Amino acid sequence: MSQMKFSKLNLVTMFGALACCSFSTGRRKMFVSAFSVSDGNRIATSKLGRGTVTTTPSRLYAKARGEGYGAPLDNISEAVGNTPLVKISNRICPEGRTIYAKCEYFNPLSSVKDRLALAIIEAAEKNGSLKPGQTVVEATSGNTGIAIAMMCAQRGYPCVITMAEPFSVERRKLMRMLGAKVIVTPKAGKGTGMVAKAAELAEKHGWFLCHQFETDANWKFHYDTTGPEICNDMKGLKLDYWVTGYGTGGTFHGAGKYIKENSPGTKIILAEPGAANLIGSGIQTERNADGSPASSHPAFAAHPIQGWTPDFIPLVLEKGLGLQDEMVEIPDGAGVAMSQSLARNEGILTGISGGATMWAAVETAKKAPEGSVLVAMLPDTGERYLSTPLFASIAADMNEEELEIARSTPSFILEPVAS
Repeated sequence: MSQMKFSKLNLVTMFGALACCSFSTGRRKMFVSAFSVSDGNRIATSKLGRGTVTTTPSRLYAKARGEGYGAPLDNISEAVGNTPLVKISNRICPEGRTIYAKCEYFNPLSSVKDRLALAIIEAAEKNGSLKPGQTVVEATSGNTGIAIAMMCAQRGYPCVITMAEPFSVERRKLMRMLGAKVIVTPKAGKGTGMVAKAAELAEKHGWFLCHQFETDANWKFHYDTTGPEICNDMKGLKLDYWVTGYGTGGTFHGAGKYIKENSPGTKIILAEPGAANLIGSGIQTERNADGSPASSHPAFAAHPIQGWTPDFIPLVLEKGLGLQDEMVEIPDGAGVAMSQSLARNEGILTGISGGATMWAAVETAKKAPEGSVLVAMLPDTGERYLSTPLFASIAADMNEEELEIARSTPSFILEPVAS
């Protein structure tokens, strides 16, 4: 039995014919009762706790509601990782195939970058490059900055984030809520501009620069956590395809390396925006001595998938290239459309990057042999995108259909104000 620590919102995802088992969590042990396995179209039930819980037909096991998370955590960083796999229904998944979503928004600050921030801070503390009270600085599209701000708040480090102008305003507010200072760089500078600004500030003030795009701590943490989680949760089931995009490339490199070593039959699908076909171009990124980008990549163009594919090929990603079996280009609008479809058909609220990854998984599934099983990464929550194209078509005021429902009974009708 592999060791694991329970994830956010009392869920543990397990596969195999288990009725109940005990788990070692390092500093404590917990006893978990699982749901019974569904068979065909029969409904899975649990008679644990009070009453009987009915679930949809599934091979997932979940900790019984009301049983509790486990012993209290020492700090918020202990909640990072062990995110669940969730089956996608046939409303989205092609017939005869199975897709599971790895829901990284179950991390405490709602994105996969919580893993990265924990990895960088802990590695720097261990090797002495981050001193007590030293300011931490990093360039980010938002999720990494939010995660670093969380870690700095928890451990008492001042935090400064540089972030290019186009990224969503709610991300800036979240970082500032967590105590970070956010330095917004001009749109014209793109990703390389915010990276250069962070390096400049670190050099001038003697701050600790995270180097998320270059540090090996990034991909190694995914090798130690994300990859094993997927393989452990898929024990007893085959895994034909693993689908991911890239920001820094840490998830792809680290989890991909682990999956290839432990499930060599699994094909790795790497996705990038069609408008920013950096890997597909075959052109390398020019680098400074520390591995950071020296210039913007000539194949880059603006694209709507925030957090994916900066205007350079990150060193972490470059070192992992060759693990992928296939590249998929995401057309403009596909990520937004799929993210909205996941929300309306599955109740899964993920961002544009999650929608883009699921689009790549669905397209892969369409061409895959019948019976194929896929896992797709969902990097973050849709709530990070309220001011982006993802929510542009979502109105705040009632539409005519909603007004008609409101008017169908006589009381408390909020009529629109005439302009």
